[in-house]
Amino acid sequence: MGNKPLAVTFSVLLFIIVAVPALRVEGGGARDRDVSVRGVRDTDEGGEDVGMVVRREDRTPVSETEYGEISEVRVRDGARGVYRLQFITLEPNALFLPVLLHSDMVLYVRTGSGRLNWADENDVKRIDLRRGDIYRLWPGTIFYVQSSLEPEREKLRIHAIFTNTEEDEYEPSIGAYSSIGDLLHGFNSKVLQEAFKAPKEVVEEIISATRPPPIVHAPASETRTKYWEREARFLKTYLSSTGYLAEGPGNNKKMKTFNLFKADRDFENCNGWSLTVTRKDMHALKHSNVGVFMVNLTKGSMMGPHWNPRGTEIAIVLEGQGMIRVVCSSTTKESECKNTRFKVSEGDVFVVPRFHPMAQMSFNNESFVFMGFSSSTKRNYPQFLAGKSSILRALDRDILAAVFNVTNTTIGQILAPKTDSIILDCTSCAEEEERIMEEEIKKERREEEEEARRRREEEEVAKRREEEEKAKKREEEKEREKQEEEEREKERQEEEERERERQEEEQRRREEEEREQEREEEEARRREEEEREREEEQRRREEGGGGGGEREQEEARRREEEGERWERQRRAERRCRQEAAEREQEEARRQEEEMQWQHEEEWGGYEGRRAVEEVWIKA
Repeated sequence: MGNKPLAVTFSVLLFIIVAVPALRVEGGGARDRDVSVRGVRDTDEGGEDVGMVVRREDRTPVSETEYGEISEVRVRDGARGVYRLQFITLEPNALFLPVLLHSDMVLYVRTGSGRLNWADENDVKRIDLRRGDIYRLWPGTIFYVQSSLEPEREKLRIHAIFTNTEEDEYEPSIGAYSSIGDLLHGFNSKVLQEAFKAPKEVVEEIISATRPPPIVHAPASETRTKYWEREARFLKTYLSSTGYLAEGPGNNKKMKTFNLFKADRDFENCNGWSLTVTRKDMHALKHSNVGVFMVNLTKGSMMGPHWNPRGTEIAIVLEGQGMIRVVCSSTTKESECKNTRFKVSEGDVFVVPRFHPMAQMSFNNESFVFMGFSSSTKRNYPQFLAGKSSILRALDRDILAAVFNVTNTTIGQILAPKTDSIILDCTSCAEEEERIMEEEIKKERREEEEEARRRREEEEVAKRREEEEKAKKREEEKEREKQEEEEREKERQEEEERERERQEEEQRRREEEEREQEREEEEARRREEEEREREEEQRRREEGGGGGGEREQEEARRREEEGERWERQRRAERRCRQEAAEREQEEARRQEEEMQWQHEEEWGGYEGRRAVEEVWIKA
């Protein structure tokens, strides 16, 4: 207890040293949907969360019957790719039907007991499963699981991870495994008879049967049991002929399971214990990329601040609740990594990438137990920051003092070996972390509410601006329509005026024509009268015979005057015709202008006319 303040302070100071790229957690299975729930981040930092947790209720359902259920999530560590976790629950005396494994599989028995059966190149093999067992199956293995009926009648719960091996990679999109029934049903009866060298009725029984769900009630009769074994053997025979079946363990020693509760713990004290399983502890993990670990923290305890240099931890909470603190490096870009803390409960999955300093804490009122899988089967050697095994004790104190910008005396007090434990007493540490987390949640909510309020205000301002802009455009449109209407009215009036002038001109032309016609008629009457007078005068001359000379002179003078008067009349008529021609030209010009106005209306309305007027003015 006396070492707790220094240990906690030390962890806070040193959590800023190392980091790696952030980790993604996804939901998987039938819908491949994201179900990640991020932990609460330090509110004074930006970027992605580091630690991530998938809640139990956010698992993706794969199958559910009255005899059991399967759910899954997918995690990605940013290095090796996708890890698919499945949670298989079998009711007592239930059967998980045979499947063909597409990937490497490491399983852990959470509760209950049963039997694991699989087919390899040699034979159909089986091992008994009990609580705490772990085992590994190879890609290409055909396996099925049956839960026990007696004596506990406890459900068989299996946590399994599916991933790549060192020699092989599988495509996550095709799933972790496929039903052997689906594989057989893809071929017709003739093909299967020739492949298995089996009677037609046997093959027909296999391919005509109704496809069952993945988990069914275990067959009670010997005949039914032989049916499942026969189906598995059929497929084993077919796959063996193609060389596809996996090569499993070659002897009984390698076939043994490894039980976490019967193994020697790596560390244990009154505050809890921890255990890791690698390829050195379990031969079946050879060539696998997955190791196994388990941690049990008693009430008010903490797994000291540390990081894993070799593998990512993918953990499942088995019992109780706890707080997880994960730290980023101060050298990582804020947009890529961010410190985080989160609370986990039974059934949750949480992931911490390699090189990320972390601490796991239990609450004062209950223990906190979690197990999981690491992305390396080599001995991980976690690097702890506190105690005699602290990695910092290997560094020069002057260098450390410069790193933290403190005195050598302060560094000496922090590095003084006060405990040899990696699991520490840490009363109320989880409660304090939860309090900080809740405060950060409230702060984030306030910030989100403030951000939402700010966005609403900005949206309202933008909306008002948009409405004002629309109103302005409407006013401009009304003004433009008004101007266009005025222009149209003006054009109409001008057109009426032109029409009136045209009609008046037409009327004047008709009147002029009528006057011209009257003049011509008058001239014709005058000529007739003159002709009559000449004839009369001639007649009188002929009758009188005297005074002819004077009369002839008078007549000549009269004719001369008449000719002058006629010439003046002809010049007046020419002027009238010339004026009429000019009026016609003026009318033609007005008509041409009218056609030009109509063309301007079609070309650009009011603005087009203005442009044309300017062109005319410049011209």
